[in-house]
Amino acid sequence: MSSEWRDVAKKISNWGKWGPDDQLGTLNYITPAKIAGAAASAKQGKIFPLSIPLDAYGPQGAHGFRRNPIHIMSLDGGDDQAARHLAGWGGGTEAMIAEWWKGPMRFTDDYIIMPLQSSTQWDALSHVYYDGQLYNGYPASTVTSFGATKDSIDQVAGKGQIVSRAVLLDVARHRKVRYLAPGTIISPEELDDVAKAQKVSIETGDVVIIRTGWRLNFLETRDAEAWMAGAPGVSWRCAEWLHNKQAAAVASDNIAVEAIASEFEDAMLVFHMLALRDMGMMLGEIWDLEALGEDCAADGTYTFLLVAQPLRVTGGVGSPVNPIAIK
Repeated sequence: MSSEWRDVAKKISNWGKWGPDDQLGTLNYITPAKIAGAAASAKQGKIFPLSIPLDAYGPQGAHGFRRNPIHIMSLDGGDDQAARHLAGWGGGTEAMIAEWWKGPMRFTDDYIIMPLQSSTQWDALSHVYYDGQLYNGYPASTVTSFGATKDSIDQVAGKGQIVSRAVLLDVARHRKVRYLAPGTIISPEELDDVAKAQKVSIETGDVVIIRTGWRLNFLETRDAEAWMAGAPGVSWRCAEWLHNKQAAAVASDNIAVEAIASEFEDAMLVFHMLALRDMGMMLGEIWDLEALGEDCAADGTYTFLLVAQPLRVTGGVGSPVNPIAIK
């Protein structure tokens, strides 16, 4: 029942911990000393980009309130001879191109149309609320049609805040499977088991990254609807586990970090509510952890420097990101 998770919500709430005006939440655990120590851990010079391709073939599909990114060219190589057709035609832009194209120089240009959370991304603290309040007690009405005026993604991006030590907990490899079965719920006890087997500990200010192998599932099936509906992930009880570890953020290779299958009859995505709204902990979703997971298994090193800055979208409630793991 909801009373169970609401009791935990009160226990793990970080409202007021970093002051009444705080909008960073658990990222406050990432101190200058933490960043310096994390940077020193990058000894091999290995770099692992953790984002999926930003294109039309991702797991969000082509319909609904989120869709895969749409990439459009505004000038391409086929416009090489455009100047001879544009002279005296159109407006200022066409006149500019006709003038510039008189010489040998040409250029191509493009843009992208996308929901901010349609690919590898961060959830901002303003992304989820309940009982009319966001993290740190801000009213939900502060997220307006012009953007989030509180707990927005630019609060994080403007401070360069997501650079820290990260720990990969490879649950799929621990279970000796390529990817977890649909609907699998990962308990905090299993996270402890994985950490123990990998000989790692979670330290204050760490970003915890959980591999389910679910990226492989999508690449094999290309069934976006089933991939989303059946996503394995953490239990709502892992929120308290992360709170006790004083983690800075959490990310995974699935759609929501948590399992989509609800553990409550009267509430969905409880982990989202506890992490974002109560703890002030950002969630990273749809990360590609395959190459990193293989390397960690090969050398036994599951900790690394993570640089994962969101875009500085004013008022955004989420942001695309290209996280970089450096070992």
